[in-house]
Amino acid sequence: MEVLATVLEWVRAFDDFLLGLVDGPLILLALLVFTTIDGFFPPVPSESIVIALAALSMTGEGPSLWVVIPVAALGAFLGDQIAFTIGRKIPVARIPFLNSGRGAELVAKANATVFRRPAPLLIAGRFIPGGRVAVNVSAGAMGFPRARFVRIDVVAAILWAIYSSILGLAAGAYLRDHPALSIVVGVLLGVLLGAIIDRIAVWWEKRTAHGAPSGGAEHTE
Repeated sequence: MEVLATVLEWVRAFDDFLLGLVDGPLILLALLVFTTIDGFFPPVPSESIVIALAALSMTGEGPSLWVVIPVAALGAFLGDQIAFTIGRKIPVARIPFLNSGRGAELVAKANATVFRRPAPLLIAGRFIPGGRVAVNVSAGAMGFPRARFVRIDVVAAILWAIYSSILGLAAGAYLRDHPALSIVVGVLLGVLLGAIIDRIAVWWEKRTAHGAPSGGAEHTE
């Protein structure tokens, strides 16, 4: 019984520690910084932070959801604008994670599509980890009009923030009595969904690439 009591005490202390972090005045600044950096540096897991804070809001702790969404959207927008500017200023070939492998494939796809279907490409790209950087850098490098990019990106950033928050609300609804656990689950959910979305994007690209030749062959009679 003493061991169990000690474990429960540790759990409560961990809860208090996590809640102290997310209830502080700097958490919204951290949210803004992380969502901004994620716009041009993919390893930063901004989805996980948004989902975790949204989940926490369902427990009555942490910042209000009505503050989390606009801050996350603003950070996403600023990050995308930085990525676009990088594309304008730095040749894509000099950006390590965009000149080979998966990054190069995304850049090639974006280059071929950005002027034909800009809105679907830019909005969908925001939901793909790493894809948003490739798409937005490519848009800048290809000379896509900044004003038009801004208009589309406002919509993309807001949709992304709402989507991530809805996922957090779903997690928080089941963990209403366990605020610290909702943070952990939110982070893990963000990582998992990011990986799933990325795999779906890869599958879709392979499917469309495989179907393209046969589609062209039908018109060669």
